[in-house]
Amino acid sequence: MTSRNLRLRRLSRATATLSGRNRGTPKVVALGGGMGLSASLTALRRITGDLTAVVTVADDGGSSGRLREELGVLPPGDLRKALAALCGDDEWGRTWAQVIQHRFESKGDLHEHAVGNLLIVALWEQLGDHVQALDLVGKLLGAHGRVLPMSAVPLELQALVRGHDPERPADTVTVRGQATVALTPGEVQSVHVVPADPPAVPEAVAAVLDADWVVLGPGSWFSSVIPHLLVPELLDALVTTKARKVLSLNLAPQPGETEGFSPQRHLEVLGRHAPKLAMDVVLADEAAVPDRESLADAAQRLGAAVELAPVASPDGVPIHDPELLAAAYDRIFRMHGRIGPWR
Repeated sequence: MTSRNLRLRRLSRATATLSGRNRGTPKVVALGGGMGLSASLTALRRITGDLTAVVTVADDGGSSGRLREELGVLPPGDLRKALAALCGDDEWGRTWAQVIQHRFESKGDLHEHAVGNLLIVALWEQLGDHVQALDLVGKLLGAHGRVLPMSAVPLELQALVRGHDPERPADTVTVRGQATVALTPGEVQSVHVVPADPPAVPEAVAAVLDADWVVLGPGSWFSSVIPHLLVPELLDALVTTKARKVLSLNLAPQPGETEGFSPQRHLEVLGRHAPKLAMDVVLADEAAVPDRESLADAAQRLGAAVELAPVASPDGVPIHDPELLAAAYDRIFRMHGRIGPWR
């Protein structure tokens, strides 16, 4: 059996499984990575019992990078963070969230490795199946949702950057590696992944096709959000799904890769990377949008309406408040129509 036929068979089984779930709650798929995806998941698990995270697999820094280089595995760090975000607020959930996020401190090889990274990789080696292993970790943690990698192979993120070398601000060079792209002092023009045609995880494609709502962002724009659009099978699913789609913007530009970006510029670069992808709603914090008309124009080019809501932490720190973000998502899901009834 060819690898393509095997993926199609797994996709068929995954779709059948998803179709049998409880239809009384909105089926939501959240795409991203790192702290941005964690913010969305922490909010979304408050308003739906049918939640799937599809996580980028291009990380090459820290503990994930070391495990990836030494063992040839998918980088587990963003997957771990997503699982931690889905842990419950009870004692069991809080305890396990702390355990899998715990990092060792030593003068040896374990220094800075996260417990959850080691647990995930150990189960991958034991079971030989990324999805089965992550489902098992989620069951152990009592996670309020499912976590899936977006691709079955580790990806290298590459970016065309103008001014990566401050002494040559007009030069455009190729910068390799997610950790390097995220911290570049230059201006990112575009990103791509290697291999250029990576296989999507069938369960991730099935989740997108079966969803009521898909949430993309917030997060590091070039290194966590846009990479999902560079996996052809996943992009095809995002273009063809009947699900409605929310693009959740960041609260502020990220030092390095989006330094100086306006909210509307985030939309413009996303549109250049996936010109066939339409969105339904762009969610932004009302205090983070100085030019509402320009944002509305950029959103309209993606087919989307703009929803402004207070979603930032009230203490002024540029992080999303889980309760406020949950309220904004819930309002969007209800105001902009539904595919099936819930609650």
